Amino acid sequence: MRQKPTVLAREIVASSRLFRVEELQLRFSNGVERTYERLVSRGSGYGAVMVVALADAAHALLVEEYCGGTDTYELSLPKGLVEPGEDVLVAANRELREEAGFGARRLEHLGELSLSPGYMSQKIQVVLAQDLYPEHLPGDEPEPLRVDQVNLGELSQLLQNPQFSEGRALAALYLARDLLIQRGEFPL
Repeated sequence: MRQKPTVLAREIVASSRLFRVEELQLRFSNGVERTYERLVSRGSGYGAVMVVALADAAHALLVEEYCGGTDTYELSLPKGLVEPGEDVLVAANRELREEAGFGARRLEHLGELSLSPGYMSQKIQVVLAQDLYPEHLPGDEPEPLRVDQVNLGELSQLLQNPQFSEGRALAALYLARDLLIQRGEFPL
């Protein structure tokens, strides 16, 4: 296993309401020194969750919401921040109810994903939600989200949809589908 670089200095060089840019002065084990910058959250550090909610054995729910980063309405999975003291599975069920109008009787943690580990410190927990029932909680979204579905057997075609571009969501869908196939729960 490689030795992590030594942090010689760290400084916040820019800040906004949501994010901070941290500059790291690093020395690698071979003596080479470099400056790295990374985006770090201003949040409380409790993390985030993304939910693959199964409407049935072959279909997952997607929500359509406005995304400031791309300045478009995008389809993705329900997701959000984990509240202080909140369990990841409880947070997943809360976000699912807030964004898609469904709760889940069965929740399972699938893993953790990062968006761009070279530049961002944030990670997101992926949760599989099954045995859904209608239940809506008010959330913090500025407008109601449209709920859609994707066939897990047609994930490669999802990339042809101009409203879908989130790599973490695609990875989460493949993780869920592969697990369902492995367990014999996916209709082939």
